[in-house]
Amino acid sequence: MTAFVPTGIQITYLVATSLFFFGLKQLGSPATARNGNLLASVGMLLAIVATLLDRQVLNYQMILIAIAIGSAIGAIIAQKVAMTEMPQMVGLLNGFGGAASSLVAVGEFWKYYSSFDNPPLDTTITALLGVLIGGVTFTGSLIAFAKLQGIMSGSPILFPAQQVVNGLLLGGFVVGSIYICIHPLNTPVFLTLTVISLMLGVMFVIPIGGGDMPVVISLLNSFSGLAGSAAGFVVMNNMLIIAGALVGASGIILTVIMCKAMNRSLTNVLFAGFGTGEGGGAAASTSATADMTVHSIDPEESAMMLGYARSVVIVPGYGMAVAQAQHTVRELADQLERLGVEVKYAIHPVAGRMPGHMNVLLAEANVPYEQLYDMEDINSEFDRTDVALVIGANDVVNPAARENPSSPIYGMPILDVDKAAHTIVIKRSMNTGFAGIENELFYKDKTMMLFGSAKDMVAKIVSEVKQL
Repeated sequence: MTAFVPTGIQITYLVATSLFFFGLKQLGSPATARNGNLLASVGMLLAIVATLLDRQVLNYQMILIAIAIGSAIGAIIAQKVAMTEMPQMVGLLNGFGGAASSLVAVGEFWKYYSSFDNPPLDTTITALLGVLIGGVTFTGSLIAFAKLQGIMSGSPILFPAQQVVNGLLLGGFVVGSIYICIHPLNTPVFLTLTVISLMLGVMFVIPIGGGDMPVVISLLNSFSGLAGSAAGFVVMNNMLIIAGALVGASGIILTVIMCKAMNRSLTNVLFAGFGTGEGGGAAASTSATADMTVHSIDPEESAMMLGYARSVVIVPGYGMAVAQAQHTVRELADQLERLGVEVKYAIHPVAGRMPGHMNVLLAEANVPYEQLYDMEDINSEFDRTDVALVIGANDVVNPAARENPSSPIYGMPILDVDKAAHTIVIKRSMNTGFAGIENELFYKDKTMMLFGSAKDMVAKIVSEVKQL
């Protein structure tokens, strides 16, 4: 029996790993994402149960208390947090994952320190990696959460010699790590390294603008996975190593996809301080639109234009998320379809404040998956579209990215809404997006501006459409 238990645990880990792979595969499509999430959850449950049955687990009482507390907090969060707050929630959970991995590394170091026994070199190295990656993930995620929640400004925070300071901190961590590898039981140096890792997380995220948070969140998600994998090596748990590696790999793949969607390199996102709105491109754009006229429209005219169209493409953006207008948008689509209008949704990869933000909101409103189109699939259809309805999107529909070489966003793939026969833009004001530049779309002859809250304006359009 004693020989069977470890074998049974490893087999359970293998089954859990398989469920992770199948779950990740199904998460690649909105239509199968819910089932994928369920499979991965079952896999994690099996992994947890198997770990609890391991003979190395000594204190079940404390573990069960922690599970009860964590489950209660999770249940409350699931009920209380609005879908529009998911980006900051994901960022916060990334941070907790990093903190947990860092604490595992610290605990392993403390175990050797309390017994006055030098840890093996490989354990020391993996513990240091866990502290570094976990600490950066924790404080970096807290800063990302604060920016998205509005606790601190979403603008990049820059100061002279910032990269020099970052280099000195990282260099100090490397030097201290080498010292710990030689003198592993030096607690003051180890604690100093822990503090440095926390400082690096803050310095890593503060120079990044709020509009780049989708990339930052996916990158921090990758970091949390790598930290978990490092913790797995520290405690010699195969399941934790595999799960962390999967999260780390999927997170970095998603980060690359986000950067590609903006036609920017990862180093540009992390170190360029993009989003200040102070560059020459912004000034040039403002000058170019100074003498142009904005054409406004009211809800009644919008309803007539939409109701008598043959095809409408709805482009959701962060403004829809802030106004929590997704259910009203679904109602508008239903009313248009009642009139025989073909309705589709165009989703830009970086619309919103986290990867898949718009997909999550529209799924909450029960928008059919088959109506959601990625940028690559929908762009060729805009020149055959009667009306493009832009709801709170800005930079992802700015033609300057395609037409103005001096624009900071030049080369960024956008949704070609300006090629539709008519474009209606719902926006609170003429304020710029996170890039800090004027949107030339707003001044085009075929564009009509409907000013106001997305939820209020869409509700008024719905009311008018019902009378057609």
